[in-house]
Amino acid sequence: MAILSDLGVEDPKEESTSQLCAASEAAAGGMVVGKVEAKERRRKPQPPFTTSTLQQGAYRRLRSSVRRTMALAQQLYEGMEIGDEGSVGLITYMRTDSTRVSTVAQKEAHEVITRTFGSEFALPKPRVFKSRKGAQEAHEAIRPTSIARTPELMRRYLDDDQFKLYDLIWRRFVASQMQDAIYDTTAADIEAGVYLFRAKGSVLKFPGFLAVYEDPRRKGSGKEGDEAKSKGEAEDALLPPLKEGQRLTCLGLIPRQHFTQPPPRFTEGTLVRELERNGIGRPSTYAAILSTLRNRDYVTLEQRRFTPTELGTVVVDLLVDSFDRIMDIQYTAKVEDRLDLIEAGEQDWVEALEGFWKRFSGELEKAQAEMRDVKREEIPTEEVCEKCGKPMVIKWGRFGRFLACTGYPECKNTKQIKANGDGDKVEVEEPEPTGEKCPKCGSDLVRKKGRFGLFVGCSNYPECRYIQPKTTGVKCPECSGGELVEKRSKKGRIFFACDQYPDCKFAIWKRPVPIACPSCKHPYLETHKRKGQPETLVCPNEDCDYVTEPEAAETDA
Repeated sequence: MAILSDLGVEDPKEESTSQLCAASEAAAGGMVVGKVEAKERRRKPQPPFTTSTLQQGAYRRLRSSVRRTMALAQQLYEGMEIGDEGSVGLITYMRTDSTRVSTVAQKEAHEVITRTFGSEFALPKPRVFKSRKGAQEAHEAIRPTSIARTPELMRRYLDDDQFKLYDLIWRRFVASQMQDAIYDTTAADIEAGVYLFRAKGSVLKFPGFLAVYEDPRRKGSGKEGDEAKSKGEAEDALLPPLKEGQRLTCLGLIPRQHFTQPPPRFTEGTLVRELERNGIGRPSTYAAILSTLRNRDYVTLEQRRFTPTELGTVVVDLLVDSFDRIMDIQYTAKVEDRLDLIEAGEQDWVEALEGFWKRFSGELEKAQAEMRDVKREEIPTEEVCEKCGKPMVIKWGRFGRFLACTGYPECKNTKQIKANGDGDKVEVEEPEPTGEKCPKCGSDLVRKKGRFGLFVGCSNYPECRYIQPKTTGVKCPECSGGELVEKRSKKGRIFFACDQYPDCKFAIWKRPVPIACPSCKHPYLETHKRKGQPETLVCPNEDCDYVTEPEAAETDA
């Protein structure tokens, strides 16, 4: 079945397309194979993983976040207990931007490939990949420390996530030292009267490295496959044998209209690729950059894609307006080049800092004098305070825009508004009823947004100031009848205590998670966060040293 996508008509309309389809179908009875071109095409494997390509590959194949990927890679690098061998590091250093590989590893890969797949899959001499410009060659690419430790042999020593990542690293490296994949490609012109159609297809002749590693984007399945097809990266469809002059039967013509689509929002994988392409950051900083964007509420994750928040949009606009030179996407790469010159002794570091500070201090003074003071801005609206009758204005707070009464501080009435991107248009976001009643006054409980985020409170505020405690889902280990809920001390510090207080006075500082410890069976784990380190889940039992990542615990649960 042929697909009629474009017949050379400028600005095609539905009527003209239908006419062309009808005319083509009338001539389709005489469809004849015209020119047939057949040739061989070779496809080379990708280089072994660097930090950024590992993060992208793990996200694409394993749906593993950048932070989770680096935590697992750290475990494989530091060492795992491998039977009688004891603790063994399974991969090389995982923070690298080099594709260099030692000759010892290349030789071992050749032996494993020959023994496992046959001599026809092995290269006569090792393949060498060229690192990108500016790459630091201090470390090798990410590879297994011993190629002889195949994923099948390591399976019983690793948990599921560790195994999947090790398997990915092993296959990518081994594939990089294997023969090219070979395809027989065919392109045929199909003549139908005055119309000409073209069909393309390919057949895998020799799998080469594809026997070990295949990029899912090439398979043409799922969202990645659709994106690959749009970029011409997916494999061609399979065509039957065709000969010039051969008559064909047309089963039908399908008119298809295509619209220009905006580029998709970044995922963690595609954002890392963009950072690397523009020379922003180093391999060790990618995970920290992504964490900062989320922790400071500049973005949210929706269907695994980053969506800017209202706060993030405002911050970017202010910075671009006041520091356009520094906010230029090429600025970071230029700074990296200058640092390389300093390292090479071609530029004095004091002189470089003085040059930067002279320009930046002037820009900073100008920004302090001219930058919008968003927190002090008050945008008039047509809304009227129902409590005191005074007009309400749009103001900025920690969680974005909100409506505030101009009678403050006598009247402290505020309202949430929906983020619609227009500074002077107001759409009030009414508190969402929960369907529950206030235990103190019997009024409806509603969801609100306050200085500490979302909470459930009484709709009869300020007459009734009841706030529903945030539950953790963890039973109190002391009285067994209560549940641990989130509370705040007089100084604003969060702690967790039994909801049966004052009958039960059990309290802890670390947030409990309703996941039983798989090691000692303690009923819950606690979240621990150290400065500069990712969040972990720790067993509170002093005699147990179980520690894991949040994602791993959720998977196990």
